[in-house]
Amino acid sequence: MAIWRSVVGKMWLTIIGLVAVVISTLGIFLLKYIDEQTFADPVKIKHLFIYTGLIGFLLTTFFAFFLLTKITQPLREMKDAANRVTQGDYSTRVAIRSSDEIGELANTFNQMASELHTLIRDLQHERDHLSSVLRSMTDSVISFNSEGEVILTNPQGQYLLEEWGSVDWADGDKPERDESVPGPLRETFREVIDCGKELTVKVHVQSGVWSVVMTPLASTDSVRGAVAVLRDVTEEFRVDKMRKDFVANVSHEIRTPLSMVQGYSEALMDDIAATPEERNELVQVIHDESLRMGRLVKDLLDLARMEAGYLDMNLQPLDVNGLLSRVYRKFSAIAKERHITFTRTPESPELHLDAADGDRLEQVLTNLMDNALRHTPAEASIALAARRIEDAAGGVLELKVIDQGQGIPREDLPYIFERFYKADKARKRETSGGGTGLGLAIVKNLIVSHGGEISATSAPGEGTTFTILLPVSANRKLNGKQGR
Repeated sequence: MAIWRSVVGKMWLTIIGLVAVVISTLGIFLLKYIDEQTFADPVKIKHLFIYTGLIGFLLTTFFAFFLLTKITQPLREMKDAANRVTQGDYSTRVAIRSSDEIGELANTFNQMASELHTLIRDLQHERDHLSSVLRSMTDSVISFNSEGEVILTNPQGQYLLEEWGSVDWADGDKPERDESVPGPLRETFREVIDCGKELTVKVHVQSGVWSVVMTPLASTDSVRGAVAVLRDVTEEFRVDKMRKDFVANVSHEIRTPLSMVQGYSEALMDDIAATPEERNELVQVIHDESLRMGRLVKDLLDLARMEAGYLDMNLQPLDVNGLLSRVYRKFSAIAKERHITFTRTPESPELHLDAADGDRLEQVLTNLMDNALRHTPAEASIALAARRIEDAAGGVLELKVIDQGQGIPREDLPYIFERFYKADKARKRETSGGGTGLGLAIVKNLIVSHGGEISATSAPGEGTTFTILLPVSANRKLNGKQGR
């Protein structure tokens, strides 16, 4: 910058002009009053003006450099410090060289920089705290601007955006402004932006259910965006549906025998039975239905105790060969009567468990064998197999019940261990003396109580195989998805 454009330069030019005016005034107006005897020589007069001008020039130049040190240099230092502050160096301070206005300005600048440093540090702490909270949240948080572009998200929200971004939502009338908003959230986003009100909705995406709370980000005169908090409530939705289905199924299962008991008892009271044989038949039906209700109530109580963790387990070393022999003897006669081939694996010294409840495992195999016999046609076969699978953790005992029945549809396999679930007509109870629909749920809970896993593989027309994996070691539990 040219010196004459600075404050000091202007002051310097002003003083030089002032000195020139004074000297000119002296030369023009006061020269005639000068004693001719004193200043008779014109050269001396000329030298006087030159010396006077030179002295004035030196004085004004010295005064200009003095101002440069006292005014311009501190101002430039503050300018450089302000530039460093704008670049993020909030620890910048300027030296206080005087106690005048420039010094007060420097002190004020230092105080401003200190307060700004403290404010920025507090904001950074709040940002880091908010970022930590967002990262630790299991819910997905996504923030959009008014154009529908994502401006902030946590890792869960980013993963959700990537997952949903690969889905074709087939929204033909989608406006350009919310192009980045995932398909399930577009309608809610538009309503929040247009109305400026918080909305809570549930969206179904593929096989999942999400609870969405979307809140507008309001500015002074408009809505500048929206923030959405998404929680995966698939499991809660499934549990609630199971609870409703459970109540409906229990009501249905109890209503049927109750209706039959009531109807047949009224027939007895009205003396409809004309012969003792008919009366005995009505009484027999009432007896069978009462037994059926008793089994249902017993199974419900057992299942409730298991799921609540109140199942009493008598764990001790178990010879699985003896268990298989008892189950084989129990069902071999029934299989022969129905013309079904029933086989089992030979005895082996490896078939043992360090800690297991033999009665509970016999209940498991009895239930699975009863299902296999009821759904396997004549001239087919059922196999009861067992083997030990060695691994680094001490080995796993594998039990299989393999039938050649009608099979289970693939879409029903993930749900067959749920209470009252009916896969298809081929596996439903066909007579009033059949199961209660709780057998496989009880089986799963008993296997899980032993630290094991149970799964099923099947296809319609090809039979069904139930596979049980039990840890040989007493302190080991298998990790996996039971019933899948």
